[in-house]
Amino acid sequence: MAEYKAQEQDLVFALDIGTRSIVGVVGRPAGGRLKVLDIEMAEHGSRAMLDGQIDNIQQVAALARTVTDRLEGRLGIRLERVCVAAAGRALRTQSGSFVMDLPQKQSITAEQISRLEAGALSSAEEALQLEEETRRQFFMVGYTVAQYRLDNYPLATLLNHNGQRAEAEVVATFLPGEVVESLYTAMRAAGLQVASLTLEPIAAMNAAVPVELRLLNLALVDIGAGTTDIAVCRDGSVVGYTMATIAGDEITEALMRAFLVDFQTAEEMKRALCPGEAVTYTDILGMENTISYEEARAAIEEPLERLAEAIAQRVTEVNTVAPSALFLAGGGSRLDGLREWVAKCLGMDERRVAIAGSNYAKSAFADGLDLGNPEYATPLGIAVSAGLGLLNDSYVVTLNGETAKLFRSGSLTLRDILLMNGYTYADLLGRTGKNLSVTLDGRRMHLRGEPAVPAILMINGEEAPLTAIVNAGDRISFTPARSGADAARTLGQLLGEGFSGRVLVNNREVPPDTPLQQGDVILTLDRGAAPAVRAETAAPAPAQSPPPAPVPDAAAPAAPAPVAPPVSLAPVQREPEGTPRGVHLVLNGTPLTLPEKDSGQPYYLMDLLERSGLDFDHLEGPVRLTVNGRESGFSQSVRSGDVVTIRCD
Repeated sequence: MAEYKAQEQDLVFALDIGTRSIVGVVGRPAGGRLKVLDIEMAEHGSRAMLDGQIDNIQQVAALARTVTDRLEGRLGIRLERVCVAAAGRALRTQSGSFVMDLPQKQSITAEQISRLEAGALSSAEEALQLEEETRRQFFMVGYTVAQYRLDNYPLATLLNHNGQRAEAEVVATFLPGEVVESLYTAMRAAGLQVASLTLEPIAAMNAAVPVELRLLNLALVDIGAGTTDIAVCRDGSVVGYTMATIAGDEITEALMRAFLVDFQTAEEMKRALCPGEAVTYTDILGMENTISYEEARAAIEEPLERLAEAIAQRVTEVNTVAPSALFLAGGGSRLDGLREWVAKCLGMDERRVAIAGSNYAKSAFADGLDLGNPEYATPLGIAVSAGLGLLNDSYVVTLNGETAKLFRSGSLTLRDILLMNGYTYADLLGRTGKNLSVTLDGRRMHLRGEPAVPAILMINGEEAPLTAIVNAGDRISFTPARSGADAARTLGQLLGEGFSGRVLVNNREVPPDTPLQQGDVILTLDRGAAPAVRAETAAPAPAQSPPPAPVPDAAAPAAPAPVAPPVSLAPVQREPEGTPRGVHLVLNGTPLTLPEKDSGQPYYLMDLLERSGLDFDHLEGPVRLTVNGRESGFSQSVRSGDVVTIRCD
C-alpha cells in the first residue's frame, strides 16, 4: 500500500453531497485565493438523496468514500478533515416575538437587546415545535429583526432608549437537527471528520460572488437536481436565503413522460439539448428515436417556465424587489432559455441575468483544471468558504470540548453560537418560577417564584457576556441556566404555625396542609391568632365601606368559637356618587375615562398609544405627541382634565 502524507492544516477538502452526485474539491489558500489541486465527481447509483437531504446514509457514505479514495490516490494525501454544506431544502423559517419588562430610568444596553432577541428566537422555535408531532431539535441558522417596539412604539433600534416594556419580532431560519446529524453520521461512516458546516446557498454565493461585489444587490440561484437554493446579498453581506422545491428533476421527468424513456436516458437527453442539433435516444420499448431540438424544447417549456416563475417569486420574497443582477449556477443553469425566462419573470434586462462561472477566478484558480463549470458553484464555494476564512474556521472553535456547528459567515456572538448548537432561551437565561397570587382577608398577595440560577458563560477560561464576539480558536465553556421553582405554599405555611382558627378557601373549610392554587380566596374566621403574613407580600385593598357577610357553605360545620366580624371573599368597591373614579381626559378630540391603576401609578402617554387609532405597523410619518398643546415625549404623565393628541404628521 502506498504511503500517504498527512493532510496539512491549510489543506482544504470539501464535499458537495448533492441529490444526483457527490463532488470533491481539494485545495489550499494561495495569494488570497484558493488554489484547487484536484476535483472528483461520482453519481449515485440509485436515489440515496431526496431533494437534497440524505435518505440512505450508508450509500452516501460509500460514495463519499469512493470520491475521497480517488482524490487520495492521485494526490498521495490521506484526507481526514472534510468541509460540507446542508441543502437549502431543509431550511425552516418562522417568526417569533418576545416582551421584556425593563427597569425605569435606565438606558437599554446591548446585552438587554441580545436577551430580548434570544427570547424572540426561542419563541420562533417553540412555534415550529407546535407544528411537529414529536419534539425535534432545531439549529438556528440566522435571523433578522422585523420590528422593535418600546412601550408599544415602533423603533429602528432600542439601544440607549428608556422605557418600561421592550418587544422584538424576528424572522428566524432553522435547520432540523436530523439534517445536520445525518451529514455528520454519513461523514463519520466514510471515515471523515467534519471540519466545517455551512449552507449550500451561502457556499455558492462565496464562490460566484466575491466579497468586494456584495455592496451591490445581487442574487445567486443554484439550480440542483432536487432543490433550487437562493442567496441574496447587499451592503457587503448575505442578507437572506431561501429555496424553491422545483429544480432540474422536474425537467428530466418532463422528458421521461414525453418520450417514454427512463430517468438516466432523460438526464442524458437534457444535457444534450443544444439549438440546431437533433437528439437520439432509445425508449423503454427498445426503439431508437431521433427528435429535433424544437420537439425536445417544447416538451420542457412548461416546467421551464414554472422553474423561472418560482425563482422570481422566491427572490422577490427575500429581496422585495428585483436585484441589480442575478447569477444562475448549478447543473440546471445550463438549460437553454432559462436565463431569458428568469429575466422576464423578474422584469429585468436579460443582460443582468448571467450564468455563474466567470467570477470563479476571483476566488479560485487551478493549473490544468477547468473551473468554469457552473455545477462547481457549491463544491468550490464550500472549499473557498473554509480555505479563505469566510466561515470563521469552525473546526477550531470548540463548545464544551466538542467542535461547534456554525452555519454562516461574518462575526458571531456567543449567543449566536449557542443557538446554532441547539440551546434555547431557557438554557441561556433561565426563567424565574411562576408567581402565586392569592387573596387573604381582602388583601392581594403575590408569592414570588424562585429566581433562575444563571448560566455560566466562559471564553478561553474567562467569563463573557452573551454579546461577546467569538473568534477562530476560541474555547467556549457553557453551563446552561437552571429555571427557578414555581412559588408553592400550603395554607398552613401561609398563615404561620401560630394560627389555629378556622379558615375558608374559596368559601370551603380546608385543612392546613392544603396546597394553594392560583387565584385562591382565603378568609380567616378566628382572629385569636393573626395570620403571620409578611407585610411586603400583601397589598391592602382600597378603602371601602364595610362589606356584606359571605354566604355560608351549607356543608361547612358550625363555628365552635365566636366568629370575628365578617370579611368579604370578594371586596366590593363602592364608588362615590357623581363622577366615576379614574382619569378623565380628551384623546384626539374624544372623551376618555381610564380606570385607576392597581399600582397607584399615573398614566403616561405610552399607555395611550394603543387607544390612539394609529396603525403603528404602517406609519407614513413621525408621530406627534402633545399634552394641552405642548410637545411631549411618550414618558410624559397625564392627569384628569388633560387634552391629548397623538397623530401621525
